[in-house]
Amino acid sequence: MKFVDEASIKVEAGKGGSGCLSFRREKFIERGGPDGGDGGNGGSIYFVGDDALNTLVDFRFQPRYRAQTGEGGRGKDQTGAKGDDVYIRIPLGTSIFDDDTEEFVGEISTVDETMLIAKGGYHGLGNVRFKSSTNRAPRQTTPGAPGEVRNLRLELKLIADVGLLGLPNAGKSTLIRAVSAARPKVADYPFTTLVPNLGVVRLGDYRSFVIADIPGLIEGAAGGAGLGVQFLKHLSRTKLLLHLIDIAPIDGSNPVENYRIIEEELKKYSEGIAAKDRWVVFTKSDLMPADEVAKKIREISSQLDISGPRYQISAITGDGTQSLTFAIAHYLEELAQRVENKELGAVEAGSEEQIRGEIHQHSLERRAERLSRRQGKIVDDSNQENGPDVQVHYEP
Repeated sequence: MKFVDEASIKVEAGKGGSGCLSFRREKFIERGGPDGGDGGNGGSIYFVGDDALNTLVDFRFQPRYRAQTGEGGRGKDQTGAKGDDVYIRIPLGTSIFDDDTEEFVGEISTVDETMLIAKGGYHGLGNVRFKSSTNRAPRQTTPGAPGEVRNLRLELKLIADVGLLGLPNAGKSTLIRAVSAARPKVADYPFTTLVPNLGVVRLGDYRSFVIADIPGLIEGAAGGAGLGVQFLKHLSRTKLLLHLIDIAPIDGSNPVENYRIIEEELKKYSEGIAAKDRWVVFTKSDLMPADEVAKKIREISSQLDISGPRYQISAITGDGTQSLTFAIAHYLEELAQRVENKELGAVEAGSEEQIRGEIHQHSLERRAERLSRRQGKIVDDSNQENGPDVQVHYEP
C-alpha cells in the first residue's frame, strides 16, 4: 500500500540582464570609444534535499517560485550583477515530474543533494563586445535571454509519523478530520473506516507531520478477526502511537476493558509494536459535563497502568486538539535530534561496533526508505493486494 502526497508548482528562473549601449565621455578625451558592459545572468532555481521535512504541505500555500532577474550592464564597461538563485527545500524521496510533458525529471534522495531545476537566462552583451578595427563605434547590443519556466509536479511516498489506535467508533477518523485536511468517512456505526486514511498536520512553515488512521481493531484482530490486522504492519513504521479511548462508548462497553483488549492484541501481534511509545487520548469529552469528564478519566486512569502522557480532547469542538498536535510535533523534533546526536557521537568515536549497536536500530528504517526511493519504489512491509493505494489530497 502506498500513500502518495502530491503538489504542483510553477518555477520561473530569472531573465538575463540586457547589454548596455554606451560611449566613453570624459573631458579632454576625444573618441573615447564604446564602453557599454554586459548584463548579469538571471538567477537559477534549485531543489535541495532536507531530511527535516516529511511532507509537501508547504507547497500548497506557496505554489510559485521566481528567481531574480539579472541587472543590466552599465557604462564604463561595468557588468550587471547576477540575479540571486533560489533554493527550494524538499523532503528526501521526492520525485519531480514535468507537469506539461509528464517527463520524469529526477529524484532527491540524499541530504543536501542539489538539483538544477530551472536555469537562469544568459546575460546580454554590451556594445563594447562588438568593437573591432572596422567597427570603431558599434551600436549593437543584445538583450538578456529569458529564464526557464516550468510547471512541475512533486510526488512523495509518505510514511506516517503517528498512528491512531482504538476500537471502532473511538473517534479516530473524527480526530484526523479535526487536525488535517483529510476527510475520512465518519458515522455512528462501527467500521466506517475500511482503508487507512492519511492526513498531514501543518503547524507552520516547514513544520508538519503525517498522521494515519487505520481501521478499528477488535478482539481477536491479531488472529485475523476484523479489518485492522491487514494494516497493523504499517504501525511498525510509525514513531508514535496514540491510543484513543472513548470515555462514553455508544454500546455501553467498559473503556478500561476496551483499552486492555487493544493492548493485548498488540502484544499478540508484535512485541516491537507493543513496545513503541504510546500516548493515551481520551476522546468525546463534549458528551459529558466537565466535572464528570474529569471524574471519569480519573477512574479509568486509576485502573490502568498508563506510563505515557495523557490527553483529553473533543474532536468535534476542537477542545484539546491544538495542544495535542503541538506536543506531537515537539516530540518528533526531539526524537529526530536524539537520533542525529547519536549518529554524530558514534562517528566521532570512530567505533564501528558502536555505530552498529547504537545507531542501527534508529537509522535502519530511514536507510531502507532512501534505498527504496533510489530504486523507484517505497519499501512496504505489507502485501500490495491487501488494499488500494491511498491518495492524500489537501484543500487549498
